[in-house]
Amino acid sequence: MPLMKPALPVGIVGYGAYVPRYRLPAAEVSHIWPEGGDAAPVAQKAVAGPDEDAATIAIEAARNALARAGTDPAQLGAVWVGSESHPYAVKPTSAIVAEAIGATPYLLAADWQFACKAGTEALQAALALVGSGMAPYALAIGADTAQSRPGDALEYTAGAGGAAYILGPADDAVALLEGSLSYVTESPDFWRRPQRHYPEHAGRFTGEPGYFRHTLAAARALMSALGHTAQDYAMAVFHQPNSRFPRQAAAELGFRPEQIAPGLLVDRIGNAYAGSSLLGLSALLDVAHPGDRILQISYGSGAGADAFEWRVTERIEERRHSALLTEDYVNRTCEIDYGTYARYRQLLQMD
Repeated sequence: MPLMKPALPVGIVGYGAYVPRYRLPAAEVSHIWPEGGDAAPVAQKAVAGPDEDAATIAIEAARNALARAGTDPAQLGAVWVGSESHPYAVKPTSAIVAEAIGATPYLLAADWQFACKAGTEALQAALALVGSGMAPYALAIGADTAQSRPGDALEYTAGAGGAAYILGPADDAVALLEGSLSYVTESPDFWRRPQRHYPEHAGRFTGEPGYFRHTLAAARALMSALGHTAQDYAMAVFHQPNSRFPRQAAAELGFRPEQIAPGLLVDRIGNAYAGSSLLGLSALLDVAHPGDRILQISYGSGAGADAFEWRVTERIEERRHSALLTEDYVNRTCEIDYGTYARYRQLLQMD
């Protein structure tokens, strides 16, 4: 199996998260759409405000990452943003972010798309760019204001949020990359055609052969390539479309519930799509200790999974409090009703 590891040692030198403060309780969705039943997959989800989108979320996360890294934005060789809810169909979110953080004009800027693993695709590319020596630092972001058709099961979970990672040389890193790999097949479990406002999905097939086949295969292949088992990791984080899938995947791989608990955010903020596993990883780094190994697995419908192993360094202690913690954003809440949610997300088309 092809283990991916850059020629030069690379790691995360700064990271940052952002989650909008608004929360839509699952009970509000059930009240409006009772045919969905009472078994909500999460308790609530984060909702972007009327002045927020994937670009503003990415900017806030990037500023937090820069604060932790202490990096001059002009040293960034690339700004890459993964999302499935870019605010423009034709105009790069990455250029907006790069301009806002003062990284322009000499850099690479591009948007990434692979459903919920667009953010980790950007992360892998940033690792490769820095690891090849082509740039001293690169910024990878996963951010979404997730979309869902009113009344669809996804409306319970389609949340908003994002996380940003600055990749740089190993001697400046808070977490070193030990290895990465991906597992990709063509699996039509989730899609949105051009001109369609909301995505469609294949119902129960999003679990198997979608999520579980790819998540478990990527995780097992990486762990095998590195000679590790679940017991060798302090913590693990998985893509979180709901609260059941990551728990089940973790159990099948031999992880204990307490190993994934710190990064399991879905019940409080929903599925942030491209930001899902990246937000979970930021929550783990907020509580990690030097020497901890962390397993990270993303999943993107379509379908594929990216797997990473990180080893935390002693620099985590001095940098984690240079910006707001992920938990600070998760705990900062303002509950809204369905009508406010519909207005904020422009579900009512007036023209």
